[in-house]
Amino acid sequence: MTKDKGQRTTDKGQMTLQERGHLLTEMVNSNSLNLDQLNSLELVELFNSEDQKAVAAVAAAKVQLAEAIDTTAARLRHGGRLFYIGAGTSGRLGVLDAAECPPTFCTPPELVQGIIAGGAGALVRSSEDLEDSIEDGEAAIAGRHITQLDVVVGITAGGTTPYVHGALHAARQRGASTIFIACVPAEQVSFDADIDIRLLTGPEIIAGSTRLKAGTATKLALNILSTGVMVKLGKVYGNRMVDVAVTNQKLRDRALRILQDLTGLSREAAGFLLERSGKWVKLALLMHWTGLEKDQGDRLLSEHQSNLRAAVISYQNHNQS
Repeated sequence: MTKDKGQRTTDKGQMTLQERGHLLTEMVNSNSLNLDQLNSLELVELFNSEDQKAVAAVAAAKVQLAEAIDTTAARLRHGGRLFYIGAGTSGRLGVLDAAECPPTFCTPPELVQGIIAGGAGALVRSSEDLEDSIEDGEAAIAGRHITQLDVVVGITAGGTTPYVHGALHAARQRGASTIFIACVPAEQVSFDADIDIRLLTGPEIIAGSTRLKAGTATKLALNILSTGVMVKLGKVYGNRMVDVAVTNQKLRDRALRILQDLTGLSREAAGFLLERSGKWVKLALLMHWTGLEKDQGDRLLSEHQSNLRAAVISYQNHNQS
């Protein structure tokens, strides 16, 4: 674990900063020096202009993001889990992305988890002082019994959060794959992680307020990472959410539309097929395309790690031979 030149470590495992003004995320944005004098339209135009830099920052990190997708998917295929860990805005973004995986991809809650300094209370109440303990980060990793199968993503816009540093250091000691996401260049804050993702969005409109561009870029990157992993794990067919959890009327409607679009069935027939499958769109499609009953389709999907396309191709090849 390495630190930027303004850091020192206390004997209690806490990291203090003598000076952070040199960090990209703390610099003053010359484009917003007159921010308090702008009218509302000018404010919106400025924000919109600056937000374009968040998209560009993610594009510049595409190689590292692709590597993160491949590494994470490989670990999860072998029984691993994906953890996001951060403090403040970074921690909340990780928790949000993790929380959206079960309804979108029908994953068990333990597969993708978000850890935030201060726990659940920090999601709705500022607890930024809790980010200063290296030991708390280490304890968070130990408490979740991280192993060499897991992937731990440390998120820290300014790159210096002690809680995240401690967590990633502990995760590496346990053999987990580590990913570091920061919005400052490596020459300002270096860190020894397996994959180093830098989202260089530049100085914020309000100096140091990394919930703005840095937060936007981080959200984009996490969207890409988790969705890319789920695609690799066979959670979609084409661009359809075939593992959607049918837990409310909106999601049931989505499930029915997927079935109608991909099978040509009427809405009534699609509803009947959905019920026969146990409300699992992926299985319903397999049953329709192959003529298999629910138990047979279940077994075929299991043989192919729940990958619908692989299961369909396998069935077709078997019946053509």
